[in-house]
Amino acid sequence: MAAGALWLAFTVAHLVLSGQWWFWLAVDAIPPVAFVGVPLLLAGAAATCRRSRRPVALLSAAALLLGGQLSGINLRGLGGGDGPPPPDAVRVFSWNTGYWDEGGQTERMYALLRAADADVYLLQEYWYEHSPGPTGAELARLRAEFPGFEIAVAGELVTLSRYPILRRMPLAAPGMPPPPPWASANHWLYKVLRTDLDLGAGRTLSVYNLHLPVQLVPDHSPLGGDFYRVIRQQHAQREPQWRALAADVAANRHPMLVAGDLNTSPAMGDLAKLPGGLRDASYASSARYPATWSDTPGWPRLWRLDWAFVSATVRVHSYRFGGSTGGVSDHRPQRLVISTGQPGPSGSASR
Repeated sequence: MAAGALWLAFTVAHLVLSGQWWFWLAVDAIPPVAFVGVPLLLAGAAATCRRSRRPVALLSAAALLLGGQLSGINLRGLGGGDGPPPPDAVRVFSWNTGYWDEGGQTERMYALLRAADADVYLLQEYWYEHSPGPTGAELARLRAEFPGFEIAVAGELVTLSRYPILRRMPLAAPGMPPPPPWASANHWLYKVLRTDLDLGAGRTLSVYNLHLPVQLVPDHSPLGGDFYRVIRQQHAQREPQWRALAADVAANRHPMLVAGDLNTSPAMGDLAKLPGGLRDASYASSARYPATWSDTPGWPRLWRLDWAFVSATVRVHSYRFGGSTGGVSDHRPQRLVISTGQPGPSGSASR
């Protein structure tokens, strides 16, 4: 009974504090499925206890009712989405590449990108962690691998498109703390890259490629002050990026796709900071527990950190996660097929 009451109290506290208090970013690391698994485990454990099974069942039911929405379990769709794609549907491949090719996986990485056969690529972490970042040679290789594609680069974000890019706009995020001496200014400041694509027939699609700062850096012990100092710093970097994204989407009247590595799990209250009028593409997925992280051997894949959202005038015909990247990255890619029959700003509003 004590465990049931404590878990219910924790669930309530999580709903209130997640996304509101910087300290809770440490708690946000909990696997989302725990919000279903723990109440069921407690109820099952008390099932044979004559006196406590009923109150524990009630406590577990309350926790499950409140926390089930945080579990990340996908109950919305059966993978059908918005039906068969039209001939002019857009194939999208979004992936955190894992510090580009720093791990010596260059050929494997390019093989994965070519095999995706996408019309639009949204790639994150176009930089190196332990050595000088990609140079002009890497960008030249990218152009050679994808002839006919237009490329937009801002900091660590790369967008490739078969369609003409009408506008390239890295979103400025007022309120970002100044970059530390070791960080590239562009990599530090720009975590959202908007490109407006000309789909033809007067149609424009705004694509937001994003990689929000990680919420937790487990390089320090939770018993030391540095652990919490870093969490507070990460919070200070994340908040301006959320605000910049929300402001730009609110002013945008094109059909929109927002995709990338949000470093945000389904259990985190930060999802409430997403701009209004967007919907999660997982209604077009058959995965019951969509998870993209971690793809590292030995780590459980319990978290969905990579997301795709669309505005009202965008149809999602399929949405799935790619298979293992063979050690190239610790994130699994996202693959979507979308379409829009709506014209540009003169058409239906997306919000």
